[in-house]
Amino acid sequence: MAEQTGSAPGAQRFIPPEADTIDALRAAAIGCRGCELYRDASQTVFGRGDESARVVFVGEQPGDMEDQKGLPFVGPAGRLLRKAVDDAGLDPRHIYLTNAVKHFRFELRGKRRIHQTPDRVHITACRPWLVAEFARLDPEIVVVLGATAAKALLGPTFRVTRQRGELLPWPASAQHPEDFQRVPVDTEGKVADAPEARLLATIHPSAVLRADDQDKAYDGLVADLTVAARALAA
Repeated sequence: MAEQTGSAPGAQRFIPPEADTIDALRAAAIGCRGCELYRDASQTVFGRGDESARVVFVGEQPGDMEDQKGLPFVGPAGRLLRKAVDDAGLDPRHIYLTNAVKHFRFELRGKRRIHQTPDRVHITACRPWLVAEFARLDPEIVVVLGATAAKALLGPTFRVTRQRGELLPWPASAQHPEDFQRVPVDTEGKVADAPEARLLATIHPSAVLRADDQDKAYDGLVADLTVAARALAA
């Protein structure tokens, strides 16, 4: 069972300066010891998808199935998200999927591993991976799924319930915009200022699965994602 800690060394020391592609970052992340979660998780679960994706989804952390398979959004919440993406009219070929925290945090109940929400220390420790991913991506839309992802990108005062479905300027809306203002322009490591993009916050698909009225919650998720799809088409 993953234990709560008050501090963690952070992931920055595990990110090689020469890791200039998502694949290189993914390989380096295997050895991350930035917080204690690596001790109990089966493996690091890094982002996946096209580096030139028009839309980047940021979720909370891998779940039990993601931890076993080593891929984000392959469990029940991931299947629901794929359906919502289709229903909203987003092209799944142009999507990159990742999480704010790269290891599964859980508690054991018998033989079952029960999801535990990451603490601020885990979000902070893992944030350098998220910043490194964005430095190698150039999305037109960033979709934040749930409170943990919102805290990682937008800061602890942001409330998804207040601003869900709104298009915000990116990276200007980030808690530290300067972390996300440089993007790659070629394969030789050259970077430039990021073009203006937009960010949209919505609920995590796992919240739909927990909702008393799942149909209503799902319709709300699709409505939010439809805002993103229309923005891409404009």
